[in-house]
Amino acid sequence: MLEALPTPNQRVALVIQYLGTSFHGWQRQPQKPTVQEEIENAIATVVGHRVTLYGAGRTDSGVHAAAQVAHFDIKGKIPPRRWSFILNRHLPKSILIHASARVDNNWHARFSASYRRYRYTLYTGARANLFLQPFSWHYYKPIDENLIQKVITPLVGYHNLAAFHRSNSGRKHSWVEVQAAECRRRGSLIQIEIQANGFLYGMVRLLVGMLVQVGTGKISSERFTKIWQSQLREEVRYAAPAQGLCLLRVGYQNFPFPQHVWYDNQPPYFFDKLNKEMKSGEVTA
Repeated sequence: MLEALPTPNQRVALVIQYLGTSFHGWQRQPQKPTVQEEIENAIATVVGHRVTLYGAGRTDSGVHAAAQVAHFDIKGKIPPRRWSFILNRHLPKSILIHASARVDNNWHARFSASYRRYRYTLYTGARANLFLQPFSWHYYKPIDENLIQKVITPLVGYHNLAAFHRSNSGRKHSWVEVQAAECRRRGSLIQIEIQANGFLYGMVRLLVGMLVQVGTGKISSERFTKIWQSQLREEVRYAAPAQGLCLLRVGYQNFPFPQHVWYDNQPPYFFDKLNKEMKSGEVTA
């Protein structure tokens, strides 16, 4: 009797959405709920053994993701595109596998990525709004978004951003290639987006904390520029709250997913709709 040939390893990529409020970040931690652990547990439930999940980046406690990317290697007959449906049956409602697909075995969620893009949302309306609280920082003082855009434009390029690097990070240097830095207003919402090849631990929240001080006139644009160009970490004292931050997308040269699956899944139309409703008085909190 002929022996069955072993099933070869398949590398499966996932596009993942999660509400960070429920978790102590992406990376697995002892005795704390994390996104990585939840998904690894779901895979183990299906296949009966532990499987390691490799993510494109580590989001902090409370930070959301609209399109985190991860991969795992698996043997078996489950078609890669079926994994999203299967895993969603075993995951809490705060995690959604948006899509799954097979990738080459030399493709890596972290090391094959060309960029990560984060969006921070500020809500500047006078009244609190229950539907925006989980996804924004309610900062109701006037903020000049044009001034914020002016001071973040020079961040584009390859810079030492030690001023926005938390000291307990394991990274040995603070050089980052910032590829885009944008600030725009949508009614009473201000959204700041930063795209880079990689991010320092705590970088975006520390940066936004400083930008709000610039936008409200608490510090001058010249002082902000001096702080980051001179790596004056001791002068960066405040981090923006976690709930306003979202990992918007991760970019790859060879990605098996169509653009609508991963490109902008913290939908701007959601915020636009809320702005219209708030102006008309249909939504209050």
